[in-house]
Amino acid sequence: MMEQKLCQSCAMPMTEEAHFGTNADGGKNADYCRYCFQNGRFFKEESMEEMIETCIPFALEAGVYPDAGAARKGMREFFPTLIRWKKA
Repeated sequence: MMEQKLCQSCAMPMTEEAHFGTNADGGKNADYCRYCFQNGRFFKEESMEEMIETCIPFALEAGVYPDAGAARKGMREFFPTLIRWKKA
């Protein structure tokens, strides 16, 4: 079984080839998903806090958290461990 990869920007599980972002040369990027990273750069320049707000509805839809408050709290704890936000 393939080790579960998480996008190092939004924490989306990348479970299939189509989920991976692309580098400037068109190759797949192993760290970031297609929603965050396209053609070698981040799709949208935003702060970690903005990314969390963007991700809350998706996390709730996926059933990861029971409500927006829990999602916000959980993401504020987890996102700083992701590559994109480690230095932020």
